[in-house]
Amino acid sequence: MRHLTDEEYDALDELMTKTDPKLTDIPGPFARERQLLEALDEVTRNYLMTIFEATGRMPLQVIGDMVREKALENR
Repeated sequence: MRHLTDEEYDALDELMTKTDPKLTDIPGPFARERQLLEALDEVTRNYLMTIFEATGRMPLQVIGDMVREKALENR
């Protein structure tokens, strides 16, 4: 990610403070994570929720780490 100049920061600040965001029907990352968790069985969902709460990490981070760990075991 590139760094902004002072002028770019000022223009972005003005844009963000003086305009209302346009909302869409496209689900964001939190809605997609909720949909993912709802698709899992209750035992798996509870196990993952415990890990999320204990580590303070996002669901997709934890699941991604679990998948990568399993993939390395199978090499």
